[in-house]
Order: sequence, then structure tokens, then C-alpha cells
Amino acid sequence: MEFIIFGIIAYLLGSVPTAVWVGKVFYGTDVREHGSKNAGATNTFRVLGKKPGSIVLAVDILKGVLAVSVPVFFSSDGVEQTTNYQLVAALSAVLGHVFPLFAGFKGGKGVATSLGVIIGIHPPAAAICLGVFLITFILSKYVSLGAILAALCFPLALEFIFKNNFIWLRAFSVLLALAVIITHHKNIGRLLKGNENKMNLFRK
Repeated sequence: MEFIIFGIIAYLLGSVPTAVWVGKVFYGTDVREHGSKNAGATNTFRVLGKKPGSIVLAVDILKGVLAVSVPVFFSSDGVEQTTNYQLVAALSAVLGHVFPLFAGFKGGKGVATSLGVIIGIHPPAAAICLGVFLITFILSKYVSLGAILAALCFPLALEFIFKNNFIWLRAFSVLLALAVIITHHKNIGRLLKGNENKMNLFRK
């Protein structure tokens, strides 16, 4: 029952369509009708600008952090079982972001929310993934490439740097990396063809 409860709460948190609501309420624009037609922070940056993009990014990360924090505050079943609850909540939150109940199941790619759940579950690994993303993005200006490499870095960091021996966390890290790759399959095609869109946050 706890798995179901925490999963539903996390899915509803993930389903908050930050990009859609910010765009419609403050700019009269549905970001899903412009740019990459994706309801995520990256497309918000491109379509609406840095300020709304930053807000969407922050809230989408926070959704993930909150989703995996709920079991910590409300579970009394021990560390290992609570971690299991967190993993279910993490997957549910990312699923909610990609297929949001409150936005016709048309959401984003789950990268920011994935970062949020990693921060909530394993902050040191999250710091490494964030570093990989930032370095890749700054050098290449490809957000998608940074997201993909950061996602791949998560299971590798757990395995080889932090020597994780918790099998369900290992499985979760691989599933999360695969999910990011799958949601970026079109970006991967464009990267291979050399026509992926670049983004420069430092340009006015």
C-alpha cells in the first residue's frame, strides 16, 4: 500500500506542467506549440527567455526532490525499505513529468525532474552528473548531449565511484539512464547528422 501511495503522490507532483502553466499564465503561450514543442525547461528558455526558463528549471528539479523526500518524512519502515519507496516515487515523478495528468499527458523529457530525484536520493552522484552536464553543455552548447552523458554517468558513478551494492538502486539508475536516452532519441539522430540545435545561455 505504501508503494502505491508514494507512487501516486510522486506522479501527481511530477505531473505539474511547469512550462505549460508558466507559458500560458504569464505569456499567453503554450510552449508545446513552438520551438521543439516540448514542455520542458530547455524549450522554455528558447521560446520565452532566460527568466521563465530558469523558473521552470528550478520548479521541475524541485518536483523531483519533493517526490523522493515524501517517503523519508512519512515512512517508518527502515532505511532500506524507505529507499525502495523513494525509487518507486522517483520513477513515478519522472513518468508524471513526461506524461503529465494535468497537461493532456504531453510533457517534457524528464531531465530536470530526473536531476531532482537524484539529488534527493544520492546528492554526491547528482553533483557529479550535474558537473558532467555543465562541462558538456558549455563546451558543445548541446543541451541534449549534456543530458544524455549526465544520465549515463549516474549508474557509472554509483558503480565505480561510490561502490553501490544496493541492487534496486543499481537497477533504478540504469532505468533512469535508459529513459533519458529514449526520450532523446530524436536528438540523438540530429546529433549524429550534425544538425542538432545549439543553445547559448550567455547570449542576450
